[in-house]
Order: sequence, then structure tokens, then C-alpha cells
Amino acid sequence: MAESRDYLELSFRSIECFADDGKLDAAELGKLLDIAEKDGEIDQNEIRVLNNIISRIKPHEVDEAMKMKLEEVSKKIAM
Repeated sequence: MAESRDYLELSFRSIECFADDGKLDAAELGKLLDIAEKDGEIDQNEIRVLNNIISRIKPHEVDEAMKMKLEEVSKKIAM
């Protein structure tokens, strides 16, 4: 079975998300998570990319919706 390249799409899409207004919102993070999950599992490359994306979120940008989405992502990538 060939290695998934979804992490490359994930990286590219994250650049688009940050480029429009310089930050990531909960809806955008949800779309990125959808990319990671589209093959039914989140592999190590996708986890690495998601962690990198999340590390770029500044504390003052975390509203309630983002907090909930971050908790969802955390649960899914901790498995």
C-alpha cells in the first residue's frame, strides 16, 4: 500500500488558511482535520503537520469555538 500524501495537501491548505488573514479559525482547522481524516485514519505525517499548524496559533486567537476544535483534534491525534 502506498504512503498517503494527504499531509502534503494538509500543509498546502494550511498555508492558504493563514495567508488570508494571518490566523486560523475553528472552521479552517475543521477543514484541515477533514483532510487528515479523509482516508479513515490520521497517520504520523498528518499528526506532525497538524501539531505544527496548531503551534502557530497564538493564545489571543483562541476563542470558544477554537478551544472546542483544538480539544477535538487533540483527542483524535492522541490515539
